[in-house]
Parts: sequence; structure tokens; C-alpha cells
Amino acid sequence: MSYAHYDPTAVIKWLDYPGCIAAVRLAMAAFSASEAPQPLRTIIPLAPLKVLALMPGFLMDEAAADKLGIYGGKIISVVRNPENPGRSKHHGLIIVFDPKTGELVCSADAGEVTEIRTACASAVATDALARKCAKRLTIFGAGAQAKSHIEALRHVRDLEDVRIWARDYDKAANFAADMALSTGLRVYAVASAPDACKGADIICTTTGSSEPILFRDWVEDGTHLNIVGSSGPGPVEVDNDLVVASRYIADSRRSVLAAGAEFLVAKEAGLISDDHIVAEIGEVLNGTVIGRRSDTDITFYKSLGHVVQDLCSAAYIHAKATA
Repeated sequence: MSYAHYDPTAVIKWLDYPGCIAAVRLAMAAFSASEAPQPLRTIIPLAPLKVLALMPGFLMDEAAADKLGIYGGKIISVVRNPENPGRSKHHGLIIVFDPKTGELVCSADAGEVTEIRTACASAVATDALARKCAKRLTIFGAGAQAKSHIEALRHVRDLEDVRIWARDYDKAANFAADMALSTGLRVYAVASAPDACKGADIICTTTGSSEPILFRDWVEDGTHLNIVGSSGPGPVEVDNDLVVASRYIADSRRSVLAAGAEFLVAKEAGLISDDHIVAEIGEVLNGTVIGRRSDTDITFYKSLGHVVQDLCSAAYIHAKATA
């Protein structure tokens, strides 16, 4: 078996948004359907602004003799810029093994895959949880994830209005102008965060904020939320009241209980218990739990990311590149 490596240029070439959305949808459904426990990721602090993360994982295939469909791992180094601590850069690899022989099948640049598959996971959740008529999107943030979320969500809802809020209005305005030009959508910056939320059907937080930037008082009933920026205990993007008021859906229940910052803060305050997690998104996809019950539900998808999303994305890249 020949081994292939996909560098950032190759990832961008082969990992298209519709294909990645479909792959992540299947992966999360299979993840929640499996009764085999997945290991939690290991985060190793190396310095105040530098960590090493190790994430092994697998997906089951009921049609396979040994039921193992894919396995591998992800190793990344995350370094934050001391001059701009809200921004970080992922460097690393995703590695996929052949489930039958154990041979190395492929590796892929973790930074580029993470940028795309994170947004595609939000698109899967949005498609499952947002109102079918949703067309007004608000993005908190003006970085790489803001860009990829616009690109991904436009494939699951017919977006007519995209508002961008960031602490730096000029940056938000420049970002919005670039996205309007590249997508053909109506994308524009809004100076006031509360104003950016008015009438929004979907709100995505993609920031590096260490304290809440989105509050319950700003969010209208019926809104769907993708809370993406905080990937570990500590920094939170939304306030406790919004967590409490929402129908809370996890990508992984175990991951949220270990590292879902907003959930853990509200739990520590005694406002919620573990059963506030209604379901994993895979359970909603599989039809075992209802996601949105009514047009007035505020649905809350907490995206911590899971290695099965990376593995299925890398496998999709390899299959497409070698077809």
C-alpha cells in the first residue's frame, strides 16, 4: 500500500465543503451510535502560550468483520501570539491507518483540515437544528473560522444576510468586504454586538475571547447557536443565562463534561447539571433524540471538535485524490 501525504495546498484542493459536510455528518452519526468509548484528548502545556495536543480515535463500521472502519490520530502544536493572544495557529498532522492491515494510509496537514472541518461540523449541526427558514447569519469574529463558517453554512441554508461583529470594527469591515466579493453574499460589518444579533436566525461565535461576548438578552427565541471559539476549560464566549436558556447539544458528551468551558462555568455556578446536555449531535442525526422541538427553541451546539471529524476528512481527501 502506498502512503500519501497531503500538505496545506493539497488539503485546500481536495477538501471541498459539500464533501466534508457529508463526511462529518456520517462520522458524527456513527460516533454517537457506537457504544465503544472514545479516549479524551490529551493537552500538554509546554509554555504560557504553547500547548501540545494528542488526539487518538476511531470509527466503527458495522459491516466490517472486526467492525473497525477507520482509526488514527492527530497531533498538533498550538502557539498563541503574545501580541494578539486571541489568535492561535495550529501546526500538526492527522494520520490515518488501514483498519485491516494496520498500515499507514495517509497523513494530512492538521491546520488546514481543522479550519475546514470545524466549520463543516457547525454546518451539520445548523442543518439539523436551525429553523428550515433560517437565512440571517451573524458571525462573531473576523478570522479564519469566520471565513470557513460562512463558506460552510451557505451550503445548508439559503443565506440572504450575513453580519460580522468583531472588537476591531475596521478589521470586521475589511473582512466583510472581502467575503462579499468572494461569495456574492450580502456580508457587512456591524459596530454593535447587540445590533448584530437582532433578527439573526443563526449566530456563530468564532473568537478567542476569554470572557462572554454574547449574552442571553441579545438572542431572540428560535435562534440557533454554534459556539466554537473556546476549545477547553477557562475562556467562555457566552454568559450563563444563555447556556441555561438553551437546548444544549454537544458534539461529544464526554468532551463537554471535561472541557466545555461555558457548560462547566454554568455548572460550577449551580445553574445546571450534567443532564442539561440534551444530546450529542450524532443522536439528533440518528433520530434517537429530537433536536429542535419548536420554532422558539434556542438551540446551542457546542463545538469542541473531535478527532473522528479529522479522520473522516483526511480519509475523504485520500479517497478523492486517488479516485
